[in-house]
Amino acid sequence: MTSGTTARYDGLADWYDARYVAGAEPHQPGLLELLGPGSGPCLDIGCGTGRNFETIRASGRSVVGVDFSADQLRLARSRTDGPLMVADAAALPFADESFDTAMVMWISTDVDDFAEVVREATRVLRPGGVLVAYGVHPCFNGPHVIWNEDGSRLIHPSYRQPGRHEESPYWGDGIRRQVGMHHLTLADYLNAFLTTGLTLERFEEPDAQGVPHSLAARARRTT
Repeated sequence: MTSGTTARYDGLADWYDARYVAGAEPHQPGLLELLGPGSGPCLDIGCGTGRNFETIRASGRSVVGVDFSADQLRLARSRTDGPLMVADAAALPFADESFDTAMVMWISTDVDDFAEVVREATRVLRPGGVLVAYGVHPCFNGPHVIWNEDGSRLIHPSYRQPGRHEESPYWGDGIRRQVGMHHLTLADYLNAFLTTGLTLERFEEPDAQGVPHSLAARARRTT
């Protein structure tokens, strides 16, 4: 997904699904707990091929999915009978205060302006609504990181070089080699929430690994 004009994930859906989704655990670590029990539609922003639809349903909610890649949604349609649509995360096709729950899943490194995406997600939430963001850990997962075979990480000073990275000498043969990434520092990531008026309720580093590769947050729209 991207907030620009090109769907970078088009043409990769079958490869992506086979590598990251098919046969994977049905619930990403900590996501169901961050969502908590609820009801009504949950907007899955950057839903991809539908990896998290089962978790949404397990929380008591129904699925509404958006992604910028029609190719990704082609496979997502096999995982829900709920509404799915091609949409820009920074310009959601919904009225203000349309949802009680929204999720921003694994797209902080794929969009051009993550802060704008968080503002859009906040806009479509009703007062009291919950936003869960889950994705790349800015400190330990990015173009500045070498993943060692023993599970340790080597962090390079290029951590402080935010913005679009099309190539990194430290990437293997995974998704970043295919689509590149937009790197945010941890400060940029946190400030994206602070500019919205959301009340932050919880942060998690939801990995079983010694060095986390993901960062998640739960926030609430209070006004």
